[in-house]
Amino acid sequence: MSSNEQTYFETLKEQIVAMMQQSYPGIHSSLSEWKGQEITDFQEELRKKVNANISEKWFYTHMKGKHTSLPRIDMLNFLSRYAGYANWDDFVFRNKVRQPEVAVQKSANRYFILIPLLVIAVTGILWGVFLLFNTRDYRFCFIDADTKEPITSSKIEVRLLYDNESPETGFCRPDGSYLLKTDKGKIRMVVSGPYYKTDTIVRILKKFDRSETISLHANDYALIIHLFSQTKVADWEKRRQSLEKMIDDDAMICQVFSGRDAAGMELFNRQEFIDRLTMPSGSLQNIEILDTRYRDNKIAVLRFRVKTTTR
Repeated sequence: MSSNEQTYFETLKEQIVAMMQQSYPGIHSSLSEWKGQEITDFQEELRKKVNANISEKWFYTHMKGKHTSLPRIDMLNFLSRYAGYANWDDFVFRNKVRQPEVAVQKSANRYFILIPLLVIAVTGILWGVFLLFNTRDYRFCFIDADTKEPITSSKIEVRLLYDNESPETGFCRPDGSYLLKTDKGKIRMVVSGPYYKTDTIVRILKKFDRSETISLHANDYALIIHLFSQTKVADWEKRRQSLEKMIDDDAMICQVFSGRDAAGMELFNRQEFIDRLTMPSGSLQNIEILDTRYRDNKIAVLRFRVKTTTR
């Protein structure tokens, strides 16, 4: 691969690290140092954010090692999407370093060159000053619609949607708040969490009232499944009936594995999942819900993992 391609690919890796640090603040700042759980977390992020999969072998070959050629264009495209771009071409275009080309002609009148440059410079400075004074910090605090308490025990994702721009994704702080710095007067964001219903929120931003509380409604079915996996079965038949009412007959249920030697994932049908969750000898305990999707008010897609150790 050419030196330019290598430079762009290394820049993409740096931006991937920055994106991962939003979800995992403690992850190593050098991608070449990632291993084990860091790679597993990155695989999970790709599946969740851009619906893409990479193997650990591919990661070591292309992301950690010095390869003589770029990865395939489809791989570059979803890596670029994860970093916040439309595709690889969009990433390259928006990360080009352009050097001004000035043709020096002795016979030309220098004022025809200097005056437009001066106008552009002054305009740029004025625009920068305008943005500086017009950009403000806003704070959104997300609370549970039922308890009215800040949501601190669930990872809340905020996806900012802009016209003619790629979405910007971030996560709430441990205290349940999301900080936003912007010069825009109106924002649109999609807020979601493993145990809360996804909601699209539109707000007109007020310059003199920059703190707002937003209620999110609990994802009751996800909470019930999580609770079932953590408590002993007192009445397994009643619990099975509850699960059968919540889960669609044709639901796709997927367990995601963590760990260096894990196979990746395992699929269950509705009956298999209910059996493992309710039977005394069942293997599904301490479930962490990753994603739920619904059809006719029943769970149609369920992704989860079993927490065995604390990272």
